[in-house]
Amino acid sequence: MIIQTEVLDIQRVRADFPILTREVHPGVPLVYLDSTATSQKPEVVIQAMDQFYRQMNANIHRGIHVLAEESTAGYEAARGKVAKFINAPSARQVIFTRNATESINLVAYSWGRAFLSHGDVILLTEMEHHSNLVPWQMLAAEKKLRLEFIPVTEDGLLDLEVYRNLLELQPRLVAFTHMSNVLGTINPAKEIIRLAHQAGALALVDGAQSVPHFAVDVTDLDADFLVFSAHKMCGPTGIGALYGRKELLDAMPPFMGGGDMIKRVFLRSFAPNELPHKFEAGTPAIAEAIGFGAAIDYLQSVGIEKIAMHEQQIVAYALERLEEVPGVKVFGPTAEHRGGVTSFTLDGVHPHDISQILDEQGIAIRAGHHCAMPLHEKFGLPATARASFYLYNTNSEVDQLVEAIYKVKHVFRD
Repeated sequence: MIIQTEVLDIQRVRADFPILTREVHPGVPLVYLDSTATSQKPEVVIQAMDQFYRQMNANIHRGIHVLAEESTAGYEAARGKVAKFINAPSARQVIFTRNATESINLVAYSWGRAFLSHGDVILLTEMEHHSNLVPWQMLAAEKKLRLEFIPVTEDGLLDLEVYRNLLELQPRLVAFTHMSNVLGTINPAKEIIRLAHQAGALALVDGAQSVPHFAVDVTDLDADFLVFSAHKMCGPTGIGALYGRKELLDAMPPFMGGGDMIKRVFLRSFAPNELPHKFEAGTPAIAEAIGFGAAIDYLQSVGIEKIAMHEQQIVAYALERLEEVPGVKVFGPTAEHRGGVTSFTLDGVHPHDISQILDEQGIAIRAGHHCAMPLHEKFGLPATARASFYLYNTNSEVDQLVEAIYKVKHVFRD
């Protein structure tokens, strides 16, 4: 039996999150096991956004009054924090977007439209979130591109031997998830990128599930693009980031027109702004950017390495406990290749029914295809139940989950 370690002062961490004290039904406290969908927010993030609106709300850039200058400073300071968090060479290489989805779409519409042509190959994987499938499908239909896929093995890993063979097609881009939101698989990003570059391809990393949970260094990875969202890393909804190599971003045409993305405008033409503003048209999510920066401060104060170690222990414990339950099947690799995600089925019970009965006991999990329909189809599944963990979860909450699954079995027993 795996025992809870003292990697984090877990009760102190939990005290930072106001929502964790909530009762979701009378006398039933919340057990939040849905952080892969979105994380909860610590008090410091809530306060940072509240302070912005109370004390310095104004539009950024160009304004020369005090509020505008304070807002601009807060917004750009947040960009600097994001850049430092992923070890980007320059804050100018960090573009604020609405989320990881918009970041991928930005690359597809800007870089893809400008630099891909009929017959070019894009390599994806069978475990991708729809956000890293549909934009490329749309672009492929428009430009008559060819999409190929790195297969997933039965134990939830990418088949790298097939990947090496696919690279002989000389793809222009390899776009892949760093960590699967269904299987929890942590893919060997550095090796995937090295092989892509060796074959002459660029590499886009979907870091929506990795950046919040363990250290991601774009310089060490040698990534060409990295995308992620604030709301999965203790930050607010409505803001995310795109990192790109400077030479790539410089060469890419603007994604949207208007506002800060221009340097000069004439009646019949315009000159685009410099990075990063070239890709940030219109009034941005200023309060959310400041909340994003506060979230990064918070994660760094806790320690991203400690968070990763804590989650590794939690998911190992969860796998051990779930395997004890007759009729439960967990999908994905062993704990050493997995982040804090466990997707599972229970014989004879639909995942939606599992989720509903667990909710009655205060346990929040997710049920469905998790925006990864092709992956579920590969395993012959219409849906799975998914429990996911973050820095504020405990072994005792895993025990509550397992106890609740036994109650589900009791409800549906013959």
